Amino acid sequence: MRERFCDIAVIGAGTAGLAAFHAARAGGADVVLIEAGPGGTTCARVGCMPSKLLITAGNAAHAARRAGIFGVEAGPVRIYGPAVMARVRRERDRFVAGVLDGVEAIDAEARIDGRARFTGPGTLMVDDHTRVAYRAAVVASGSHPAMPSNLCDLDTLLVNTDTVFELPDLPESLAVLGGGAVGIELAQAMARLGVAVTLFDPGTHLAALRDPGLAAEARRIFGAEITLELASEVTGGRIDEGRACLTWTGADGAAHSGSFARVLAAIGRPPNLHHLGLDQAGLTLDADGMPDVDPRSLLCAGAPIFLAGDANAERPVLHEASRQGHIAGANAARLIADGGGSVAAPRRWTNLAMVFTEPQAASVGIPFDPEDTNTLIGNVDFGDQGRARIMAENAGGLRLYADRTGRLTGAEMLGPSCEHLAHLLALAIEDGLSAQTLLDRPFYHPTVEEGLKTALDDIVSQSATP
Repeated sequence: MRERFCDIAVIGAGTAGLAAFHAARAGGADVVLIEAGPGGTTCARVGCMPSKLLITAGNAAHAARRAGIFGVEAGPVRIYGPAVMARVRRERDRFVAGVLDGVEAIDAEARIDGRARFTGPGTLMVDDHTRVAYRAAVVASGSHPAMPSNLCDLDTLLVNTDTVFELPDLPESLAVLGGGAVGIELAQAMARLGVAVTLFDPGTHLAALRDPGLAAEARRIFGAEITLELASEVTGGRIDEGRACLTWTGADGAAHSGSFARVLAAIGRPPNLHHLGLDQAGLTLDADGMPDVDPRSLLCAGAPIFLAGDANAERPVLHEASRQGHIAGANAARLIADGGGSVAAPRRWTNLAMVFTEPQAASVGIPFDPEDTNTLIGNVDFGDQGRARIMAENAGGLRLYADRTGRLTGAEMLGPSCEHLAHLLALAIEDGLSAQTLLDRPFYHPTVEEGLKTALDDIVSQSATP
């Protein structure tokens, strides 16, 4: 049995874990990085990067099909599924290799391979080969795809958002369970690549949109490419002659059934916590196995343990995981400093989330609340916005939110170039700008961003009203 003593143990070598490791080291601590594998970060291996590779392939096929709107005839579009999936994996593996190279550059004495579990306050076991004694720990163990328990009989015909990228070819048909960000992204990408896609969701709002008007527009737009079974519940599944046969209760309350080549579960990513034995470390856990975590310092109540990245299920996106890892690692180093250091609790960033469909969707800042009568709302209709019409992407809209003084607080949008609009608004909200202040900034013509002026004018006119 190997024994290892350290100041800080970091569990997980993903985005948050690597940030925590380097921040704790920069604080002068002796740090050990523990990784169960396969490594490479969720984003690079099974998240942001392979999904965007598949989306880009789908968008290329879609652009070729609709080039006639510009007077360009591209001819029949032929899609070779094995080549599509091979490129997804090839480029994905390049991104993963870059991350792994960075981990390998860390000196071997500071790395331990294996699955960690707490055995008591201040102690860890890694598999059955290494006992680690620590003064503080950062848990950055990531997340895993949730799987529907009532579809286990589908065996390999049921894939998830990790395993879908390993398919050797595009399926002839696909049932997608879940209309959130990942589900709708993959559903549209597959549909544009010639797969017959049916999307199931118990709700009626796609792409995490909360505004009723934008949600209705999303149903109209995505419903033109995908068969939507919303307000429905998948009740079971079985294999029949090599195909997945699903049964579901539809929005009409009636029972339905259908046959699909594959089923993709995109119903969320719970944190990887249950195998860690956090209760053994002195933490009190709720019914879901989560400890009480300060959302700003990331320190858990009851023990010198920090929870960062997807493991805390707060904001499971890469830029937040990186920042949280840095905060957790730096705070762990402060906590064990001579005499005991106080932890920092920096203000949380403005919330920023995106969905990379066409049109794109995004939410920024404080979300839409139908019960809030004190929020001013500015509107943009992309249906007749200049640059959007030039690109023949004139669909969707934007809702801009501000308080009664006109200070910007949030936005929700569905339309072209939303990734750029969302970034612009996140910076404005982060800096506490008012609609009038942002309206006084330059807007180049003709850009999609220029359309934002309409919503800003809306806010200004309302905030100026007594």
